[in-house]
Parts: sequence; C-alpha cells; structure tokens
Amino acid sequence: MDEKHSTHATNKPQSQQMSHTEHMADMKDMDPMNMQMQQNEDHHGMNQMEHMDHQHMSGNHGGHMMSMGNMKKKFWISLVLMIPILLFSPVMGIKLPFTMSFPGSEWLVLVAATIIFFYGGEPFFKGAWGELRARKPAMMTLITLGTGVAYIYSVYVFIMNEFVGGHMMDFFSEEATLIVIMLLGHWLEMNAIMNAGNALEKMAQLLPGEAHVQTEDGQVVDRPLADVQTGQTVVVRGGESIPTDGRIISGQSAINESLVTGEAKAIEKQVGDTVIGGSINGDGALTVEVTGTGENGYLAQVMQLVSKAQQDKSKTETLADRVAGWLFYAALTFGVLAFIFWWINADLATALSRMVTVLVIACPHALGVAIPLVVARSTSIAAANGLLIQQREAIEKARHLSHVLLDKTGTLTEGKFTVNTIKSLTERLTDHQVLSLIASLEAHSSHPIATGVLAAAKAQQLEPAAAENVQAIKGVGMSGTIAGETYEIVTAPFLKQHEINYDDRQYDQLAQQGNSVSYLISDKQVLAILAVGDQIKPEAKKFIADLKAMSITPVMLTGDNAQTAKKVATSLGIDEFKAQLLPEDKEKVVRDYQSRGDKVMMVGDGVNDAPALVRANIGVAIGAGTDVAIDSADVVLVHSDPADVVNFLKLAKATQRKMIENLWWGAGYNVITIPLAAGILAPIGFVLNPAVGAAVMSLSTIVVALNAMTLRLKK
Repeated sequence: MDEKHSTHATNKPQSQQMSHTEHMADMKDMDPMNMQMQQNEDHHGMNQMEHMDHQHMSGNHGGHMMSMGNMKKKFWISLVLMIPILLFSPVMGIKLPFTMSFPGSEWLVLVAATIIFFYGGEPFFKGAWGELRARKPAMMTLITLGTGVAYIYSVYVFIMNEFVGGHMMDFFSEEATLIVIMLLGHWLEMNAIMNAGNALEKMAQLLPGEAHVQTEDGQVVDRPLADVQTGQTVVVRGGESIPTDGRIISGQSAINESLVTGEAKAIEKQVGDTVIGGSINGDGALTVEVTGTGENGYLAQVMQLVSKAQQDKSKTETLADRVAGWLFYAALTFGVLAFIFWWINADLATALSRMVTVLVIACPHALGVAIPLVVARSTSIAAANGLLIQQREAIEKARHLSHVLLDKTGTLTEGKFTVNTIKSLTERLTDHQVLSLIASLEAHSSHPIATGVLAAAKAQQLEPAAAENVQAIKGVGMSGTIAGETYEIVTAPFLKQHEINYDDRQYDQLAQQGNSVSYLISDKQVLAILAVGDQIKPEAKKFIADLKAMSITPVMLTGDNAQTAKKVATSLGIDEFKAQLLPEDKEKVVRDYQSRGDKVMMVGDGVNDAPALVRANIGVAIGAGTDVAIDSADVVLVHSDPADVVNFLKLAKATQRKMIENLWWGAGYNVITIPLAAGILAPIGFVLNPAVGAAVMSLSTIVVALNAMTLRLKK
C-alpha cells in the first residue's frame, strides 16, 4: 500500500493546547532538545533557542532577530522622533521650506537623534556584530557604518558649533531617516512572512513536560521528562499525551497518533502493543514500559532531522546581503581614499568631511526597502492566489531549481481509489466475505484506499464485522482481530520479506494495469488479493509538461509498487520515480539529489514529510496536510492544487526579476555618487554637492517603490 496510510491530518486535540512558554520551558531539559535549545551560538552568532523562537522573524542579518511587535514599536517611536529633526535640522546642509529653528532647537535635535540612534538602531548594531563575527559584512554592517559615522560626526559637529564656534554641517537628519526607513523595510518584510509557524515548536508541543513514573514499590510520582529512563514504567491517564515511546504492559485504550503519523482515526491498542511518544491516549488508563526516550524517541529523531536541516538552510546568503556586502567594502575603500586624498591636498577638516559624506551617501536608503517592498507585494499576490510564502529565501532559490519531488497519491492522482479486483484465494472464504473482512480493518483508517474499500462494501450492502486491536503497520497496511482470528492487509514486499508464498504473475498482471495491490493474510497464509486503482488528476499531465518546459525535472515518490508507479509515471511523462518508499525514506532521497549538486523542491503533507520539506532547497506543503508539515515548509499550497507549484515558480521568477531591478536602482546610484562624493573628478573642478546626493538618494527610493508595485502574476 501507499505510504499515505500514515500521512493524513486531523485537528489538534484539546489536550495539546499548552502555551508556547510552558512547552519551551518543559522541553529545555529534554535530551533530544538539548541539541536544539542549549545556549550554543551558531555561525551567525545567534543561539539555537533564538533560532527556534524567531525562525520566521526578520532582522536576522548576522543572527540578530526581533519580534514583529518590537520592530513595529521601534519604527513608530523613531518616526515620531524624526519629525523634530527634519523640522529643525537642515538636510545635507540645505534648509528646506519647512525648516525652522528656535533657541535650543539644536539640543532638541541632538536628543531626538541620540534616542533614534541607540533605540531604533539597536537591531542593526547587533546584526552587524553577528555579521562581523561571521566575517560576512552585509546589510546590517552597511547600515551601522552609515548611521554610526553620521551620528558620531554629527555629535562632533554639534560640539564644535556650540562650544568652539563654527558653521559645520551635521548629518543628524540622514542618520534618523536611514534608521526609520530600514525599520520600515524590515517591518514590511516581517509582516509579509508572519503567517509562518515553527515546525520544531509544534513538535515540542506534542510531548508533556512531566511523566507519571511508577516506582518499584508501586507508587506513582511525577518527574520531569528528562529524568525518565529506558526500562522504567510510566502511567498514562485518559486524555493525556504519551510521554515516551514504549510498550503497553497493562490496560487498553484507543490511541490518537494523528499528530505523529498522520493517521486520522484512533487505533485500539492493548497489552504488548507499541505506542509513540507524542500521541494522545483515549479514555483508558495505560501502564507503559519505556523503550525510547530522549534522543532515542521517534519524535526526537524526526526533530533532530528537522533541526539539522534548518541549520543548514539558515546558512543561505540572500542577494540583498551580497549587494550590501559589496557596497560596504566599496564605501569603506572610497571613504578612506577620500580622507587620505583630501588630507594631503587640503586639510584635516575637509578630509574628514569628505570621508563622512562618502559613508553617509553610501547609506542604503533605497536598498533597505528595495527587497522588502517587492516581498510584501509578492506575498500579497501569492496569498490572493492560494500561495502562502513563509520564507523569502524560497523566492530567490526558485530560479536555481532543477528537480521537483512529488508524492503520487493526492498530488498527481485524485487520491480516490476504487476497488478493481477483490478475489478470494482460499475455499473457506467467498469474495464477499473477503471484502467484509478487509472493510472491517480499513474502517479504522482514513487512507484513500480505505475509503475506496468501504465504498465498495457499502455498494454491496455489506456490514463489516467489528475488529479489535486494529493497528497500522508502518508503510505496509493494517492488522487486527476479527472473531478471534488475526488478519493483516500487507504488500507484496512484506510477503517476500517474511517468505510467504504468493502468485507473482497475478501480482504483475494487476500492478501493470496501474493498481495498488494488497493481500489479506492470516497465520502466514495468503487468503485474498485486493487491487485498487487511483485516477490521475486531469491537470497533472499539463502540470508535468509545464515543469519540463521550465527545464525542471519532475520526480515521483510513492510507497506503491514499482509497476503501478511506472504506469503512472509513463502516463504523465515522468522519467524519474522512486517506488516502495517508507515514509522516512523521503529525506534521504532529497539528500541524495542534493549530494549530486541538484537544487530540489519537495512537495509533501505529513509529519513524516517534515524532515524532507526542511531539507529540500524549497519545501512545499499541501494545504490539507498536517500542522507540522505546513510549519516545516517554505511555501504552502492552500488549495492543494499541484498547478499552484507552477504559479509559485512563475511568481518567484517575476519577483526575482523585480528584486534585481530594485537592487540596481537601490545600489546603482551608489556606484555613481560614492566616487563623485570622494572627489574622483576634483582635478577637473567637480565635487558632488551633498544636497545633490540627497536628492538622487530620495529619487532612487521613490523609483524602487513604484517598480515594486508593478509586480504581477501571469497564471
């Protein structure tokens, strides 16, 4: 059977609604989480706790991240403080029509500029520190350089003008406007991506903070989950989260594993059955022997895969950061050369003034909003078309994409299976009895195959018998007890693995017709064969053709048999496919492609897809998938329509084009004005007037804003 037997979503149980703070506090001490939450700084100088808590926040250049609320607050306070600066201080030495002054107005400007510098500029200073520690100066360093030089020099000018006597020009207005514009740009960008959640946080919320541990004398005591050891016994009461992986030694209950495996319906379990940490107990009380906790637990292992992939992905350097890095070095070089040139050919005051002018003109006013405005426009267009872009980097990565990995069931096919063949292979059962038995087991599953079987049973007016102890066999099928006899629905590879004889020619014939083939067995004897077929979505073939037209290779992934996979792939024109995959195999498939240098998009919908979604260069979650899958993804398809993948790629291409155009407008003026401000044409009598530089700077900002608004999606 297809791997989706264990990858469908349900709503989060009420017992899971614990606060983020409580969960994070509880999880800090857990073994599997220590690797994610200990206060070790990553390559950007940000500890992992910050990375998890603020993964989808902005301002993360160099590692410093802020919440959207803090950025918004800083913007508005700084904006208000900027007003008196613009009213009472000349801009680049020019008194504008509204410029005014009164005795002591200079002190008001100094105070307002100082508050803006230290309060509003704080996130940029911390970000610059992270960039410099990583030896990768970028946007934050460029902002800090410009604002820092402007503020320090302006304080020096204030002292000279007030106490020594002079008429030097300050840069308080430039310092204030740059900080306010950059805060606005980052706020816009954050606002555009704040739909994102946090996959690790959602996973952490599946486990309780404490476990009811049964001591040797039979007493039950509550202990932190970090203190629970393999081999101990824990008690799980009705409605509680199961704290660890384990084996039931007493009691029986219906277990909801939907948030871990994706299986929607509760599974009846009794003594001897295994349970997974993070699943939800039903009404029954259980005593469980711990078989896996800490880093050995299933959920912890999935979390470690997600965390490692997140860390690897966070190393990506954005195009805007690269441009800002080049500008930083250019401004610093021209500034120093200008200082040396004018010191030799004029005097120290002139040299200092020219150097400061160069560094202030290099301030990325337009560059600061060039990308955020495009991102805000792009995410707005995307949301209107059923696309939620959770990571800005996905837009930039899309242009390098070489492969799209697609799940078969529900993505390329309808996910609506119909029973094409059901045949008893033993004299003691009729075909109707076989269908009734299979329907009894499948009644406990939400998989599309189960839906098809139940529909066939209903059409034949069969009433499935009551099944007990029904369990999902991971990546294989179902098992359960009916009228005292244990039955299993399994795949052909399962039969081979357990050396159970079956007619492989019959199997090949049905599989080659595009069927998913399963067997009903009992006591290692094959009782019946079941063949169900799924219809290919009408739009799937065009979708695959569109991907190929973009020079992107589609790859189909499925847990189904190779023959069925080949038939579907051939029908759609897919040359590469991977069949008979277990759910955990997907992340490895992604890594295999990436190890060859390929850039990969992964499309998935379940918790088991989360590591692959994060590992992929771009992770795309189907909107009907689990919360964890959605929070692991860079992009969410709200309408679960694969054609939206093409829409995203087209929008990403258009967005990338606008980004590059805006970067040219935002940085292009620096290419011209920095050398002119340094005095490169001084030998012929031309030195850029700071006022002209300010005018060009403002014009550049207006141009990038208008250009961003012209972004469109051609579906």
